[in-house]
Amino acid sequence: MGPAMTDCLFCRIVSREVPSTPVAESDAAYAFRDIAPAAPIHVLVVPKVHVTSAHHLEHADAELMGELVLLAQEVARLEGIDGPDRGYRLVMNVGPDAQMSVPHLHLHVLGGHLMGWPPG
Repeated sequence: MGPAMTDCLFCRIVSREVPSTPVAESDAAYAFRDIAPAAPIHVLVVPKVHVTSAHHLEHADAELMGELVLLAQEVARLEGIDGPDRGYRLVMNVGPDAQMSVPHLHLHVLGGHLMGWPPG
């Protein structure tokens, strides 16, 4: 885990150097709308510090992961997809085979319609 990287798109979004559409924010994480949504609601939750992917997490990063999930819950509440008769999907891609397009840890919050399996 490290400080922001100047060549990382999500670090530049977190620093507001690159514009985004914010949804929610905490001290440790930032949530913004995906520019190529895969669902009616598609929000990315990223840590404010640079972590390349979930593969690079260590035990010391457990609190950070908790912060990402808690912010994802807040996004679901704000977007109206939490609750007993709704639902949402949390997705974290790791590496190129999973089609991770930006090498910065991020959690996808997907919802707004009935989702089938496999995801898509």
